[in-house]
Amino acid sequence: MRGQVSRLRRGLLAALAAGLLTSPPVVANLVDTVASIKPSVLAVGTFLPTRSPQFRFLGTGFVVGDGNQLATNVHVLASAEPRAANERVVVVLPGIGRVNVRAVEREVRDMDHDLAVLRFAGAPLPPLTLAGSDSAPDGLEIALTGFPLGATLGVIPSTHKGIVSATVPAGLPLNSSAQLDSSTVRRLTAGARFDLLQLDVVSYPGNSGSPVYDTSTGEVHGVINMVLVNGIRQNAVINPSRISYAVPVIHLKALLAR
Repeated sequence: MRGQVSRLRRGLLAALAAGLLTSPPVVANLVDTVASIKPSVLAVGTFLPTRSPQFRFLGTGFVVGDGNQLATNVHVLASAEPRAANERVVVVLPGIGRVNVRAVEREVRDMDHDLAVLRFAGAPLPPLTLAGSDSAPDGLEIALTGFPLGATLGVIPSTHKGIVSATVPAGLPLNSSAQLDSSTVRRLTAGARFDLLQLDVVSYPGNSGSPVYDTSTGEVHGVINMVLVNGIRQNAVINPSRISYAVPVIHLKALLAR
C-alpha cells in the first residue's frame, strides 16, 4: 500500500510539472475581502472646531486613483454647505476615539451620474480596484461597506451582502410629475440616459457613496446612490426594502480620467 501511495504521489507531481494538471484558482472568502476593503472606506462630512460634536456626518466614500482621491455621491455633498465661516468639508478615517480628519483640497463633480471625486490631504491610502468590466452580470455576489446611519451609530464601517438583481434605466417610475426635478429630467433625456445596477441588498441612509464590490475579488462594480423606500422615509430604517441602486463603475472611471 505504501508503495502505491508513493507511486501515485510521484505521478501527480510529474503531471503538475508537465502542465497536465493546474492548481485551482485562489479565491478570497468574504472575511478576507472585507478586511482588505475596510481601510479604504472613509466618512464624508464637515468639520468645525468650535462645534460639539466637531464632525457632522454626511455619507460614505472610498479611496480611488492615486490614494488621495475619494469617490462619493454628489447628493452627499449637497448638504455640505458651510453653516459657519470656519466649517469645511473633510473626510474622516474610521476608528475608535479621536477623529482622524483629512481636509478636502478640491473636488470634481458629475451631476448627471451623481458622482464626485474629492482630493484630500495627507499620506495616501490604499485605493480600491475598479472592475475592468463596465457591466456586472445578474446574480453576481456583491457586498457593500459603508456607514449606515453614521450620524447615530458612528464612523464604524459596516458590511452588507447581496447580489446584482438587474440592470435598469436610471429614470425610475415616479408617483407624480411633482417629483420631477432638474436632475431627473436630465436623466430622462436622450443624451443623458444611463443604467443603474439594481441590487438585492440592505442599505440605509449614510450608505450613499459606499463601494459595491465582488465578494471574491474585491473589485468595485458600482457606487451606492439610493435605496427604494416603502412609503414614508422612516421606513428606510425600520422596514428596509432590500432594493438598492448603484451607479456603474464605468462612470466613475470616466470622471477619474478628466
